[in-house]
Amino acid sequence: MRVPYQKLEAEFERVLLSIDLPLAKARQCAAIFAANSRDGVYSHGLNRFPAFVQTVKEGLFKPDAEAVMVNNLGAIEQWNGNFGLGMLNASTCMSRAIELAGEYGIGCVAIKNTNHWMRGGTYGLQAADAGFIGICFTNTIANLPPWGGLDPRLGNNPLVIAVPRKGGHVLLDMAISQYSVGKLMESKSQNKPLPLPGGYDHEGNLSTDADAILQSKRMLPIGFWKGSGLSLMLDLLATLLSGGKSTSKISEHEKEWGVSQVFICLKTDTEQNERLINEILDYTKSSNPVDGEQVSYPGENMLKTRERNLQDGIPVNEEIWERVLNM
Repeated sequence: MRVPYQKLEAEFERVLLSIDLPLAKARQCAAIFAANSRDGVYSHGLNRFPAFVQTVKEGLFKPDAEAVMVNNLGAIEQWNGNFGLGMLNASTCMSRAIELAGEYGIGCVAIKNTNHWMRGGTYGLQAADAGFIGICFTNTIANLPPWGGLDPRLGNNPLVIAVPRKGGHVLLDMAISQYSVGKLMESKSQNKPLPLPGGYDHEGNLSTDADAILQSKRMLPIGFWKGSGLSLMLDLLATLLSGGKSTSKISEHEKEWGVSQVFICLKTDTEQNERLINEILDYTKSSNPVDGEQVSYPGENMLKTRERNLQDGIPVNEEIWERVLNM
């Protein structure tokens, strides 16, 4: 089933207004959720929307709260999200990082006491649309075992790097696990096996069964021990730069809230960059593809999905879509 982009966005806005989000915030959140599904990130679009609504109802996210700057160090600023809506706090911080980069050549905004930003790529694209390189990352509740361990002690801390380009931005938006929790939930709901092992089952065997991995809470980090180390370093940086909570402190609660995030922007020579970027991408894509595969750069398939979904409508999980319509 496919739903027009405008219809999806309108229904999101209607529901958010019904739970007393201010109009401007409801519209901004609805636009982000709809854009995520439009770009093929369904796990952080429609599929995540009911859980977001429930979290707001439970009072973990404070819709009226605003992020505020608490410390200025020139090109680096520390902000307090006051447990407000993570998507809007993230957008505010990236906007400020863009302003700082315009003044200093580099801008870094670190925020504490914020909440889930949904799709991290949203804020990388925000920087790229403004002509800046964007880098951002967040820590999370412990949901990934460190290499050599059985118990979750690391966050599945997403890392985003976006490079502006006229023909379509280059966007890396990755979780530290082989598959994000959202992707595992999506595969579970569709009752489809993962294309590659994504973690371990209760017996300690590598598995392509998303449900078994979610139950064991033993997702596989990318690059094995290298991904484990990267997750730890991102938690260190997010916590130290923001002065906020680490994965250890976030995990003292059953549900994730009050995370720490970092937004970095870099100003570059746009015209020279275009030539260099295309040189790198063309060389990469000149590799002979493996049978049945294709060589693509990060973000390329997203652009194709966006074009198709805007033309044909956005594919939706019918059960979740009906839940939204009945909210």
